[in-house]
Amino acid sequence: ETNTLPFHPFENQQGDILRMEKEHQVLKEQLREAEEKSEQLQSRSLEEIGALEELLKKSVEETEVSQNELDWFHQDLEAQMKKWQQEKKENRDNLKTLRGTAKKQSDTNERYLKAIEDKEKQYIECLDTFLETSNKFAHEKGKLEELIKKSQGDSQECEKRAVKAEVQPKKKEKILQNLFSELGFLTANPQYSSSSASAAPVLKSQIDSWEIFISNVKKQLEKVEAEYEEKIELVKNGARNCLSKVEIVDFPCP
Repeated sequence: ETNTLPFHPFENQQGDILRMEKEHQVLKEQLREAEEKSEQLQSRSLEEIGALEELLKKSVEETEVSQNELDWFHQDLEAQMKKWQQEKKENRDNLKTLRGTAKKQSDTNERYLKAIEDKEKQYIECLDTFLETSNKFAHEKGKLEELIKKSQGDSQECEKRAVKAEVQPKKKEKILQNLFSELGFLTANPQYSSSSASAAPVLKSQIDSWEIFISNVKKQLEKVEAEYEEKIELVKNGARNCLSKVEIVDFPCP
């Protein structure tokens, strides 16, 4: 049978449906490429996160080693303290024994007393040094714990912002492509936008407004993408505290 039905209203011109199908295939291919690029960026982000986690693990291991060394030092100091206390006790016992002797032994007693005082001074100095070192290690441990907690929070925040920065430009780029397609069609075929010739100046003004808006949005997208790539390079090169928030200007829609 021969189809004698008119193509209106399904097509404004013969072949519109075929042309739309071709445009749909092009858009599907662009979407597939965008998805592949997004997967590559996500894989690269996971690698960077893995490197940060390895650095964090190394810092934790170094902290544990420092704590073990502090424990060993504490044990050694306790052994020295017991040894000094034993020596002090022995010297005092000897002093009690020598008190009943003659003047000949008094000089020896004085030397023992002086030796005991020197030992006590050394003990006090070592104890002060130990307390100072212990407080210093405790302070450093607290700073490291705060730094680890802050690094974990920064890592999670950066991951969220990276995902958001990858998704939003793709959505805006697709919207811009659709708007450019519509504007191109209306500009080339002004008869489809209005049935009245008097509406042409209004349509021209609206098209100009949309073109200005789209140009501003494209410039904003290029600026944001450039800043995003710059921050990625800074992080790759080992920079810290460089992931400040990217400022975005919202242009009013015509």
